[in-house]
Amino acid sequence: MLEHASLEGANDGMARIAGGAFRMGSDANYPEERPAHKVTVDGFWIDRHAVTNADFAEFVADTGYVTFAERPLDASLYPGARPEMLVPGSAVFRMPTRPLRPRDLRDWWEYVSGANWRHPEGPDGAIAGREREPVVHVAFEDAAAYAAWAGKDLPT
Repeated sequence: MLEHASLEGANDGMARIAGGAFRMGSDANYPEERPAHKVTVDGFWIDRHAVTNADFAEFVADTGYVTFAERPLDASLYPGARPEMLVPGSAVFRMPTRPLRPRDLRDWWEYVSGANWRHPEGPDGAIAGREREPVVHVAFEDAAAYAAWAGKDLPT
């Protein structure tokens, strides 16, 4: 997570990354990566460690925030979706048990009803004993809400 650019002093738990130039994108792979081009970025502060389950739990307790994976889905936003899929949840990594199909994410990921940051593997799992592990199953808007609460920004 980035610290606001106006904060120039040393910050506990954060590291200063020097600005510079790099080549962004690729002309050789996916069309959405084209064209490769030079980009220059300013220096910035970034957290040395990922946001943990304990950090995120403190944010939720303080604000009452409900993550994207915990909210009911609006069927009108998912035309043609199977009704059993229109429940809160998230994609969970599963080790493939069958021959793999090229580029088919369903070989690796499964939508699990009830999977969220509190229940990483689904409703039968929990984060008890995993408080120091990185929080998972957070959408961009969840991370942005956490960052705002913490007085920081997300990297872009």
